[in-house]
Amino acid sequence: MQTVRIALQKSGRLSEKSLAMIAEAGVDLTNGKRTLLARSSSFPLSILYLRDDDIPQYVADGVADAGIVGEDVLRESGYVLEIRERLGFSRCRLCLAVPKEARYTGKNWFNGKRIATSFPKILQGFLNENGIKADIHFLNGSVEIAPAIGLADCIFDIVSSGSTLVSNGLKEVETVMQSEAVLVSAPGISPEASAILDDFRFRIRSVLAARDNKYILLNAPNDKLDEICSILPGMKSPTIMPLAMSGWSSVHSVLSENEFWSIINRLREAGAQGILVIPIEKMII
Repeated sequence: MQTVRIALQKSGRLSEKSLAMIAEAGVDLTNGKRTLLARSSSFPLSILYLRDDDIPQYVADGVADAGIVGEDVLRESGYVLEIRERLGFSRCRLCLAVPKEARYTGKNWFNGKRIATSFPKILQGFLNENGIKADIHFLNGSVEIAPAIGLADCIFDIVSSGSTLVSNGLKEVETVMQSEAVLVSAPGISPEASAILDDFRFRIRSVLAARDNKYILLNAPNDKLDEICSILPGMKSPTIMPLAMSGWSSVHSVLSENEFWSIINRLREAGAQGILVIPIEKMII
């Protein structure tokens, strides 16, 4: 039977979140991370555990049919792979940061500077696009301390919250790219493997949609239904059912996590009562 082999980071935050998503999609992995290759008995899929830097090459070479990797790692690798799905977690940005006391005047500030980074290819592309001549110092870790020890004038590195920059006396001045976990495949993937991968994508889309949305139920006076429905568009339109109490209805809908609190306040102001918020386990879209 045809199976799909997906390359996944062996350890780290991206690995943990990927495995949680895979489990929620109903794909069990019987032997976990104890071996290089873990198989599923519930879906035609196996997981190949690798270092994250090796994932793009293994997918490009056909050792794995697909991979879950940070978009920053993919771009730095130089391999041309198809992004099949953006997964919405492990988000970060790649930024240029300078000492907080530096008088930053724009991108030309980097001309003639020494820049420490673990992403030399992405950085070189940015410098070329902007006509900047600078020296790139490759470091495999602890990039943020380079200016403090005199190794570089500034850095180019991954930023999540920015707290690490602040604690090392740096300030963010240019964002070069945004990154998140992505599901990728090689252009030459077989039609059979591609079909299985599409089925897997359907499952993870349902999981991710459920995480990003909430199911809400509320009671509303009938003379306020039009106003409340205009606030609650839902997936198509809200579901409305009459209550036993005359003049009242129950309204059901789905809210995006991002707009949840602002909409809840508007619903209350419009007369909604007894608002219940329920997590969604899966959401088929």
